[in-house]
Amino acid sequence: MAGLFLRPFILFIVTGTTVVASSKPNIVILFSDDVGYGDLGCYGHPTSSTPNIDRLASKGMLFTQFYVAASACSPSRAALLTGRLAPRTGIYPGALFPDSTGGLPLDETTIANLLKEQGYQTAIIGKWHLGIGRNQKYLPTNFGFDHYLGIPYAHNQCPCQTCFWPDVTCNQHSCRPQFSGCPLFLDDKIIEQPVDLPNLHRRYAVTARNFISRISSRNQPFFLYYAFQHCHVPQFAGKRFRNSSLRGVYGDSLAEVDWSVGQVLEEIQRQGITDNTLIFFSSDNGPAIEYKREGGVAGLLKCGKGTTYEGGQRVPGIAVWPGKIPAGVRTAELASTMDLLPTLAKLTGAALPSVALDGTDISSVLFNGSKSPRETFFFYSPDASKSVGVYAVRYRQYKAHFYAKGSGGSGEENPDRDCRPSATLTKHDPPLLFDLHEDPSELYNLNQEGEEYIEILNKIKRIYKKHVLTMDWAESEVLKPTDPDVQPCCNAGCKPFPWCCQCHKAPKSLSFPEKYTQGRNSSSPWH
Repeated sequence: MAGLFLRPFILFIVTGTTVVASSKPNIVILFSDDVGYGDLGCYGHPTSSTPNIDRLASKGMLFTQFYVAASACSPSRAALLTGRLAPRTGIYPGALFPDSTGGLPLDETTIANLLKEQGYQTAIIGKWHLGIGRNQKYLPTNFGFDHYLGIPYAHNQCPCQTCFWPDVTCNQHSCRPQFSGCPLFLDDKIIEQPVDLPNLHRRYAVTARNFISRISSRNQPFFLYYAFQHCHVPQFAGKRFRNSSLRGVYGDSLAEVDWSVGQVLEEIQRQGITDNTLIFFSSDNGPAIEYKREGGVAGLLKCGKGTTYEGGQRVPGIAVWPGKIPAGVRTAELASTMDLLPTLAKLTGAALPSVALDGTDISSVLFNGSKSPRETFFFYSPDASKSVGVYAVRYRQYKAHFYAKGSGGSGEENPDRDCRPSATLTKHDPPLLFDLHEDPSELYNLNQEGEEYIEILNKIKRIYKKHVLTMDWAESEVLKPTDPDVQPCCNAGCKPFPWCCQCHKAPKSLSFPEKYTQGRNSSSPWH
């Protein structure tokens, strides 16, 4: 990894918040799964092995106040790609499943849609989790992505397969045997079912390198959305990473994520495009504390996955663009995954979709180190409902909880009783109030601490009421009737279904070597 970031050679001018480059930048979004605020070395974990991600942070900007729009997979991913809160797109409550008939509405505009119109080649590798539906109508190739290689949902939504080498099976409690085996899609075709999990991320990484190489050789800009299956349960890793870390099976999975990040960075360097590539690393939600040592950690933040407390939605956020984004900067400015779509639209000259957006352009933060234009953030539960609406509101450093509840994702035995699923929905009147700059663990309620905080709380109440009036709730896609026949199956019509859905031999074009080779060859599925 030495010499990964080269000296700038692209003409680059910053005027105010306007960014002009001699060519459109390549865009890479690296999106991990269930990786908490406290899981990475650069965020303070003492035994996680994440040297490539840590190096990424040292070469760019690390956000300490970065949020996802929901603390569960599907609504968070919908918000990332559309710049819109999940209730606007119908991806609520909870997550989509293999037998879901709903999905991200086809009239939603994604980052891939915008960039494709600007001449970008677009690809997604990894987890989609925004629906499949009948006749595979909701696959990523219908949302602006030219190519797709991955499992279209979480790998725990399948029967358990071998996760660790050589013959260690996944924990049964984290899998669902009623569904068909995890399918590996290439574009809109199943090429392997059930997928070989221990070797999956090696194949993902090689495919990512081949995509970057092929598109770079054409001098064409690209958008790569690399959405890792890791570190969602059940934890898995290839032979190379088995027992490789001090942190057990979770640490091994995280080490494989880090290696995959390194593979992408090496290929970007090899192609000589480091100085014209914007990279962003984050996670879809906080840690799955219910799985204890096999889940992640939120550091000093309260609770985790499934909640609207800080541990559920404040996640790692790292932005890198050598020569453009200052290196080695830690920023406490407020930002969100929803801000990526409007920011990338500004950078590339793409027109914003004519819909209500919840993201804002954060170019001024990234390139000028200015104050964030985002002063507010609205917290919606993964179990969102119109009758309850927004759970909490952040205004500057203050956060007010109007409603709160625990979650199974944060663990039945969590030492903090507020995090447990037994902590049922509670309305707080007056709302709980915390100063997150002084109290990121949400320990000290300020709602009765004096006139100053009463004024702040009244300000937040006005923001809350205004937001509620402007929030349009789409019909829920998650609550649409399920149908077992929409489950992906490589042997359509076989019996007994779904256990007969088995295609064990992937095409030779996907039989990647153990070690990445420098030569480009026809083994890439996208050559």
